[in-house]
Amino acid sequence: QVQLVESGGGLVQAGGSLRLSCAASGIIFNIYTMGWYRQAPGKQRELVADITSGGGTNYADSVKGRFTISRDSAKNTVFLQMNSLKPEDTAVYYCNAHTAFYARNYWGQGTQVTVSS
Repeated sequence: QVQLVESGGGLVQAGGSLRLSCAASGIIFNIYTMGWYRQAPGKQRELVADITSGGGTNYADSVKGRFTISRDSAKNTVFLQMNSLKPEDTAVYYCNAHTAFYARNYWGQGTQVTVSS
């Protein structure tokens, strides 16, 4: 059974930092691209950042220079370090694991991030 379990969300003031974690189980972690997406009320889910099995990273323009994605293969965990948070970063953040080669795509349950002004 595949599980992606997020943690680290919460309430923070503007300018603050949070670190999200996503622990994966039931998948061969090293072959998956891992990503973080977010969905604010009334908006579509959007990519925040992702990291390939080889360590290549991709970021949304809105978070470049403020967020950093990383992965720890020994712990089957992906992280999202979020600095200089803004109220517009408020959303539910979802962990994603996907591999196009095997046509697999999995989601976590989401964790709420709220940034107060």
